[in-house]
Amino acid sequence: MTFARLTRRSTLVSLAAAGLAPEWAAAAPKADWKALAADVRSEFQWAWQGYVAKAWGKDEINPVSGTSQSFFVEGHDLGLSLVEALDTLWIMGLDAEFQAGVDWVKQNLSFDVNGEAQVFETNIRLVGGLISAHLACGDPVLLAKAKDLADRLLKAFDASPHGLPWRYVNLKTGAVRDPETNLAEIGTYITEFGVLSQLTGDDRYFKIAKRAMKHALDRRSKIGLMAANIDARTGEFTSRSASIDVYADSFYEYLWDAWELFGDEDCKRWAQECTAAQLAHQAKRYDGRLWFPMVDFETGAVLNTAQSELAAYYAGLLGQVGHKKEGDDYLASFTELQATFGVIPESIDVATRQPRRKTTGLRPEYADACLNLWLLDRDERYRQLAAIHYRQMKATSRAAYGYTALKDITTKPMTQGDNCPGYWWSEQMKYYYLLFSDTPRIDYAKLQLSTEANVLRGFRRG
Repeated sequence: MTFARLTRRSTLVSLAAAGLAPEWAAAAPKADWKALAADVRSEFQWAWQGYVAKAWGKDEINPVSGTSQSFFVEGHDLGLSLVEALDTLWIMGLDAEFQAGVDWVKQNLSFDVNGEAQVFETNIRLVGGLISAHLACGDPVLLAKAKDLADRLLKAFDASPHGLPWRYVNLKTGAVRDPETNLAEIGTYITEFGVLSQLTGDDRYFKIAKRAMKHALDRRSKIGLMAANIDARTGEFTSRSASIDVYADSFYEYLWDAWELFGDEDCKRWAQECTAAQLAHQAKRYDGRLWFPMVDFETGAVLNTAQSELAAYYAGLLGQVGHKKEGDDYLASFTELQATFGVIPESIDVATRQPRRKTTGLRPEYADACLNLWLLDRDERYRQLAAIHYRQMKATSRAAYGYTALKDITTKPMTQGDNCPGYWWSEQMKYYYLLFSDTPRIDYAKLQLSTEANVLRGFRRG
């Protein structure tokens, strides 16, 4: 099914889930979820074969041209996509592929690299990926490598008198760069670092991560909001923009995750307080649809009407924190975009619902929200929406050697770019498979994912 030829039934399913379908719209027939899960697995295995053939050990594959590119340090690859894929391969029962990836990590992956890495991205992608792979198979070498990398990242925290990590660190020398940072990049560590503390018996990692979060939370305004940008040297906010979107998103995810994973009462309270403030002062309606534009963190005045696809995660978080109705309402806003454009635009103007950019990067946040909301009540409509999302991705982004980001979603057919971001291997294909498969390799009641969808709790082994 291509964007240019959306079927009547698929459009109605999407509209019905968004609360937009006419009364005469028939309910969708019960889907064969096992068959759809098998299709997701088959596509993932096929894409993996393309990666092995064209980009083995490289950070990212360019699946149209069959070339590759570095992500962290130009010219020095750290096997990003391979590490990101490991726990997905394990969950899907692709055991030979999983073991081949583990063997590559054990034999080839070293972080003694004289080059700068972005601290936030390195943590969620590589530290998290290695920890989840270790939890899947129990191999101690994977844990040792995760600890080695985390210890290198700690230099970025040490550079700040407030314990706020600088944005970049040289993995070999510990030299840091760029203190002008943001909530996401100072506050997206507590899940990976907390699990590392549990596995090593060293509570230092958890405490360092929590300290950084608390520093920002202690500076909330009188209406309970934080500005998105902060300086690691001074510890002060450097903007007035409060965001649940870019520059801030995973900070809020990790408050609730720290409660779920570790029973941290402070993080639970902070999550509830932040969500209440966001609903009170950021939630806005445009033509009846719920959005969360950036607002002034002290007054709540709207600063702009942009919203990115990354913000779709917040629908799931709202449900997790106890605001299921608002979560469903917010998901419906993105569902309408999916029904309108076929692929959710990277960024839109919520006042006009028009795309601000024509490109899109194989974004997983909508599928993430569907999974988190489905886990709360197992309502089939979340599976139906995720199925539309998956089929549209398959129709528009499948290339010669894997799946690619899109260059222009407004053309018919949509114009492909030439890059598969590393998170594709860890995120949306895992979300789809978890939603559709009911895999016995996961205890869904205990399942806990990082912002990069690394499984930090819930594996069933043996």
